Amino acid sequence: MPGPRPRAALAMSPDVASAVLDEESLTALAALCDLAPPPVLDDLSTPRARGVLAGTDLLVTGWGCPPLDAEVLRAAPRLRAVVHTAGSVRGHVTDACWERGIEVSSAAAANAVPVAEYTLAMILLTGKQVLESAREYRAARTRPDWLRTSREVGNHRRTIGILSASLVGRRVIELLRPHDVDVLLYDPFVDEAGARELGAERVDLTELFRRGDTVSVHTPLLPETRGLVSAELIGSMRPDAVLINTARGAVVDQDALTEAAVAGRIRAVLDVTDPEVLPPGHPLWRCDHVLLTPHLAGSQGNEWRRLADLALSEIARWTSGAGFIHPVRRERLAFLA
Repeated sequence: MPGPRPRAALAMSPDVASAVLDEESLTALAALCDLAPPPVLDDLSTPRARGVLAGTDLLVTGWGCPPLDAEVLRAAPRLRAVVHTAGSVRGHVTDACWERGIEVSSAAAANAVPVAEYTLAMILLTGKQVLESAREYRAARTRPDWLRTSREVGNHRRTIGILSASLVGRRVIELLRPHDVDVLLYDPFVDEAGARELGAERVDLTELFRRGDTVSVHTPLLPETRGLVSAELIGSMRPDAVLINTARGAVVDQDALTEAAVAGRIRAVLDVTDPEVLPPGHPLWRCDHVLLTPHLAGSQGNEWRRLADLALSEIARWTSGAGFIHPVRRERLAFLA
């Protein structure tokens, strides 16, 4: 006979729960587990939360989940798995979870999809200089002479540098395959054969920035990657090259980037900055060579359903004893966002 149904609880902010988990998703989750009734858990120190945790086998987490530290885990003696409905688990999965042997899964693969799509769109738009042309068209109210367009404009045989073969970086390379571009990759953990298999040429970090018409940053923010995109690397970029950052703002030397962009030497698309949001008087707000977007590359709107679907798929596998397809391993945390 099958064992008892696992008991599950939602641990995230209420706003996140209502955004990511619609009624259909909650119904599907309730078909797999005995789901604790609302409200969701966004404070794990309350008497109610401790009562729910005492009988919980599975936590379904999201943005706003408090840290699952040793004190929380003492209140959750039955907890065996955490399924995260977003990307990084670094903010709430602590050493205590790994020491308890709790299984962890993440929807990072699902969240990588819209980030990669955003990146591809920006690579193609900036290669075509669409934003600049639109601004000039609006000002002139007349069409320019296309036959006089610089040969630097366009995406044919453009060289795209990808910084890190992360989930997003790999997806971007995949999305670039149908396009007539040359792809470079810097990732110290990928060898030449691995880069060729992905469809890229393996280069060192200096060469990536020196050769790239566009360089797209996809490395996680770790102690080793803070400020990785240095003033020297930014200074080595080709005139009018484009730097795209959808990773974390602190990976880039923002002062050096600001200086180069304000001077008009390079262009940039920044979905992340350091800090988020930039101070009102920051020069990047008024720089014509920079497109700032409010950390929107990740899942939004109808894309949240993709996160929920992946999480539900993982929960279905776990409840059947099949194991996660997207497990998060403790030994890989140092390489993850």
